[in-house]
Amino acid sequence: MRALVVEALLPSYAGCLLNEVPTPEPGPGEVRVKVCAAAVNFPDLLQTRGEYQHKPPLPFIPGLEISGVVEALGEGVERFKLGDPVVGGARIGGISEYAVTPQQSLRGKPERLSFSQAAGYGAAYLTAYVALVRRAQLQAGEWVLVHGAAGGVGLAAVDLAKVLGAKVIAASASDAKLAVIAAEYAPDAMVNVTNGFRERVKEITNGRGADVIYDPVGGDVFDESVRCVAFNGRLLSIGFTSGRLPVLPVNMALIKGFSLMGVRAGEYGRQFPQMGLENQEAIWKLAEEGLVRPRVDKEFALADWRAAFDRLAERKVIGKTIIRPDI
Repeated sequence: MRALVVEALLPSYAGCLLNEVPTPEPGPGEVRVKVCAAAVNFPDLLQTRGEYQHKPPLPFIPGLEISGVVEALGEGVERFKLGDPVVGGARIGGISEYAVTPQQSLRGKPERLSFSQAAGYGAAYLTAYVALVRRAQLQAGEWVLVHGAAGGVGLAAVDLAKVLGAKVIAASASDAKLAVIAAEYAPDAMVNVTNGFRERVKEITNGRGADVIYDPVGGDVFDESVRCVAFNGRLLSIGFTSGRLPVLPVNMALIKGFSLMGVRAGEYGRQFPQMGLENQEAIWKLAEEGLVRPRVDKEFALADWRAAFDRLAERKVIGKTIIRPDI
């Protein structure tokens, strides 16, 4: 089969090669999936340089999220049959024509979602759900400021917050991206953060500030968010795509009475297994009922993996970037 293989940890994907490798065989309890779509996430890019917390041994195939069709079953697999459309995580990486993964890591693909939508859905919406529902305990009518609103996890938060009845401020450094978000997701307000956003957020919220701030950016965005979060608000730290880890002056938290909350959706499920299962069921039920609208920005052939990686790295994406091995 063809697969993207990381053979060395180097900048600019210099250690990555599209290669022919043996098609994996499923072991007991495992499923081989013919990959129809694989989502490209920032951890995939970081792993090619060895900069992500999870460091697979070399060589490895990146790609954490896939959708496709069950193509072979290992001994003892009872949850699926050949030909079933499925979605989930891949143990042998997803940016390939076939992937092997434990049956517990897969679920049936919702009929309402295309293969590409399904591949890019799970991680982004699980992050948004754990952040907004479990950590922030978001209430209907509260103001939510979503930074990086055009990115995968940001757009998921905009979408989910609207479903939950919150008032959403979508924030981005691009007017063009904000225009797309406005047309497709109808946030209550929008902010271009290029020249600062503190005063605009205060104006939108009648001086109160945002009750919940969802921040996958970090850096300067985090610093200014501290100054426009409401009293008793919740500032959610999702990640640091800006590249700078911010530092919180604790006197600001004391004076303004807000909480800083870290969000690691996968670790939340590992620490609280029952709630982790409930989280998964909740987000996929939303998808099955058509209440959320995951957005595919662009699809790429497997041979064009580098262009897909570059599009994400260069912040050109609105929603999710997808690699389609079947095109």
